[in-house]
Amino acid sequence: MTVEMAVLMPVTIVVALVAYNLVRFVGACALFDRAAADCVIAHGVSPSEGGGDGPDVESVRAALEGALPSESCEVSVEAEGSGSAASPSGAVTFPLSPSLTTFTCTLRYRPWPSSFVLAGVGFSPPLALVHERSVVVDCHRPGVVV
Repeated sequence: MTVEMAVLMPVTIVVALVAYNLVRFVGACALFDRAAADCVIAHGVSPSEGGGDGPDVESVRAALEGALPSESCEVSVEAEGSGSAASPSGAVTFPLSPSLTTFTCTLRYRPWPSSFVLAGVGFSPPLALVHERSVVVDCHRPGVVV
């Protein structure tokens, strides 16, 4: 029985670490999905404190970072106007509302621990797990989500 425990204990610990990180990642993704839409509607649509006309990406990122556990999560936010763009076929398309802005919020989760070896069984998670959430809003009508 001692030999069986010596063989199975490292495998059990690695499986427990994988399950622990998976539960934390799924929880962070659920919180991130809810907070991303709220932060974009609250901070991204209104003009920045400097009076700029563009979307305030930095305040959206700061609000999202405040909503998530900071020890293992990194947040980045990008804003892209939905103006005229070329389609894959090369034709230029014109949107119905040129004031639509697409915010792409990205969550990078770093699993704990970064590497772990116990009795020859290695646990090396990927560098970061990535989750994205896109929210399209109209900058002229605050609170309108497309």
